[in-house]
Amino acid sequence: MAPPLEISIPTTSLCTPTDNSSSNKPYTLYNITIRLPLRSFVVQKRYSDFVALHEALTRLVGSPPPAPLPPKSWFRSTVSSPELTEQRRVGLERYLRAIAEPPDRRWRDTPVWRAFLNLPSSSSVSGSGVSVDGRSRSVMASGGGPAVGLRDANLAAASDPATWVDLNKEMKAELSAARAALARKEHAVSASTSGSGGDAVGREAEAQARRALIKAGSLLGPLEEGLKVMKESGRLGGGEFTRRRDAVEAAKYEKNLLDQLAASLAARGLGGNAGGAGDAGRDSQGESDKTKLVGSSRRAVGRTIGAPLPETEETRELDNEGVLQRQKQVVKEQDERVNMLGATVRKLHQLGTAIDEEVTYQNGMLDQANDAADSVQRKLGVAKRRVKNL
Repeated sequence: MAPPLEISIPTTSLCTPTDNSSSNKPYTLYNITIRLPLRSFVVQKRYSDFVALHEALTRLVGSPPPAPLPPKSWFRSTVSSPELTEQRRVGLERYLRAIAEPPDRRWRDTPVWRAFLNLPSSSSVSGSGVSVDGRSRSVMASGGGPAVGLRDANLAAASDPATWVDLNKEMKAELSAARAALARKEHAVSASTSGSGGDAVGREAEAQARRALIKAGSLLGPLEEGLKVMKESGRLGGGEFTRRRDAVEAAKYEKNLLDQLAASLAARGLGGNAGGAGDAGRDSQGESDKTKLVGSSRRAVGRTIGAPLPETEETRELDNEGVLQRQKQVVKEQDERVNMLGATVRKLHQLGTAIDEEVTYQNGMLDQANDAADSVQRKLGVAKRRVKNL
């Protein structure tokens, strides 16, 4: 059984074609937010796409869907009428929910419905002989997917609080992938300068890092703009807005560091291939650059959420699993040291207790000696008086 869909149309977007087609008038895109149990994504559709969907569903099933489509307006345009845009948005959302939520599955079991929402299908949409207008735009907020009009769709996804979180996770994953690829690139550069090979690995790692950084950069802009949209619409509280803004600022700062590190490693790689007497100097300069970029203290940006700690000599060459194992080892060593310190403290406690008992015993012996000395003194006094009397 297919997982339940949670469908909504929270926002709309105004799109102006940039190609040289005959029809370059602006039009309205409806941002359909779809939430599955494990991912969320946004699909952008025009009103004409809904009309094509309605006709295809009616032809396939033999009867129209439970809810009617909002009527077409001949005298007003959604581009110039916010009231009409809002009325149509509400009507289209009601139309989609009437297909997705009721027990009657006839309309949502058709391939054209799944193609309209970019859902996976076991049968090909083209095999049914029905297609929907291909001018729609979509983007997966997590898990990949079609990417036509990527920035507009990313901005639409970032304008929803739930899908903003998914985009932020994807951006962090790209930064983490770039960081790991740059670590492999540095290792390959070191191996190349020492004559141990590694050029192919270094080039592949550099390409992976650049792809990840480009993808992260393409997500940072929509994330920042989406926060502004949500703040203006009142969909985020002040504290949550500040937390998310700080997270974006920290991610931008980290991306700038990774860009500089990638450029530094690329320069080191070119210098290592050229060879010469300045290899040691370039190596030391590269290490200095990396220390400045990665090992330096982070900029204070408020309540930063998810900002990575600075790299150290021990963690620089480790991936996430290696860092985790190193942390476990450090914790184990600390536990052993604490146990040794506890044993030493217990021994000192026992020694102090023994010294206290010995001092108490010796004080008792001294008291007894004083009492005996007093008794002897009294007896000597009696003996002196008797001698005197004699």
